Amino acid sequence: MKPAELYLLAYNGLQVAGWALILVKTLSGLAEGLSWSQLYTNVECLVQIFQTAAVLEIVHCAIGLVRSPIATTIIQVFSRVSVVWPVLYKVHEARDSIGVPMLLVAWSITEVIRYSFYALNIVKSVPSFLVWCRYTFFIILYPMGASGELFTVVRSLNEVHAKKHFSLEMPNAINWSFSFWWYLVLFALTYIPGFPKMYLHMFGQRKKVLNDAHKKQN
Repeated sequence: MKPAELYLLAYNGLQVAGWALILVKTLSGLAEGLSWSQLYTNVECLVQIFQTAAVLEIVHCAIGLVRSPIATTIIQVFSRVSVVWPVLYKVHEARDSIGVPMLLVAWSITEVIRYSFYALNIVKSVPSFLVWCRYTFFIILYPMGASGELFTVVRSLNEVHAKKHFSLEMPNAINWSFSFWWYLVLFALTYIPGFPKMYLHMFGQRKKVLNDAHKKQN
């Protein structure tokens, strides 16, 4: 096995372990009846580590380690990192959103499946049921995750407006202003054209991959 393949196998394996732990802790927290805020606090450090580590996937695409389209990877990673850091890390009111359990469940199940698929694909031993899961579970998980992200962002708006998080108002030394509140509003609005495009693209991928798998079996 080449060094690049060993690296990718280790990276994907660690991501599987990390997101599996997040999933277990999330489901345990839900079973215990934790509040949404407590639920997120319970997995916060893990989510920050493993979601931020996904930034490496942009590098993997850029240097040719993987064949995934870099534009799609940037969009997916950027949207999640934006929710994890400027929103959930800074805006504590956002943690009380129903979007928190939605995105935690959707993200963790998706990533356990996705990274398992990538890891096993490196050693050419992806079982057919995992292929089916990767190209089927998104039908529910992708809308759940996207909705969770949006609900969380919307819940953050009141606090961001009141406390002026990450905002810069005039007058100031650099004669420039920035409204984080408007940034979040525009960020949320990008889901209107972006979600249908990505969702339909994934259905196209599902049809192609599962049809190819069916032909190989026959």
